[in-house]
Amino acid sequence: MKKIIVADDEQLIRRLVCDFLKKEGYETLEAEDGNQALLLFNANTDVSLMILDIMMPEIDGWELCRRIRKKSDIPIILLSARSQEFDQLTGFEVGADDYVTKPFSPTVLVKRVEALLKRKNYLPQEGGKVFLDTLVLDKSAHSVTVADEEIVLTLKEFELLEKLLAAPDRVFSREQLLDDVWGYSYEGDTRTVDSHLARLRTKLGKWGDRHIITVYGLGYKLDREGNS
Repeated sequence: MKKIIVADDEQLIRRLVCDFLKKEGYETLEAEDGNQALLLFNANTDVSLMILDIMMPEIDGWELCRRIRKKSDIPIILLSARSQEFDQLTGFEVGADDYVTKPFSPTVLVKRVEALLKRKNYLPQEGGKVFLDTLVLDKSAHSVTVADEEIVLTLKEFELLEKLLAAPDRVFSREQLLDDVWGYSYEGDTRTVDSHLARLRTKLGKWGDRHIITVYGLGYKLDREGNS
C-alpha cells in the first residue's frame, strides 16, 4: 500500500483528500502545518508522494518543497487558492511536480496522484545504465550512445541529461537545473542552462529533438514518449 502525506491547515480539505485517497487504496498521513509534514517525511522513508498546501503555518508549502527537494525526488503536488501564473511558476521553480488550484475536484486530484506515481516508476535501468528508446546512458562509464553510436558530451551536458532522465516528464525550471548541476555558489545566470541544453539537443540529433522539450515560461523536461 503506497503512503501519501497530505498537509493542509484546513481540516475539512485535508480529510476530504484523505478520504478519497483511502477509497483508492492509499495509506495517508495527515499534517496540519509545514513543520509537522516535514517531521512525517523524515520519519517515514517509504512515503510515495506528498500533497502540500502552500499557505500553511510554521513552514509554507514553497519552503517545504525546497527542503524536501534537497533530500528527495519524491513526487510533490502543491495545492493553493492562488491561481496567478507567478504562483504556479514559483511552484515549479521550487521543485513541485504538479500544481492544483482550489477549489478542485478530489476525483481529478486522485487521478493526478495516479499519473505521478506511474511516472515515478521512471525508466528501465540495469547495471548503472538508463535506457530510453535508442539512447543508453551509462553512469559508471560516463558515456552516452544513441542507436549504438557514441555521443561525446561535456561533463555538464552529461549531468543535465542524467538529471532529466532521472525524472521523465517532470518540468525543471532553469534555476533548478542551474543550482543542481552547477551548484548554488555558481555566479552565472540561467542563459548557461539554455546554451548547454541547446548543444545537448543538437548532439543527440533527432532523439534530442523528440525528447528534450522546452516548456514555455517554465523550463525543460524530458518527454518519455517523444511525441511533442
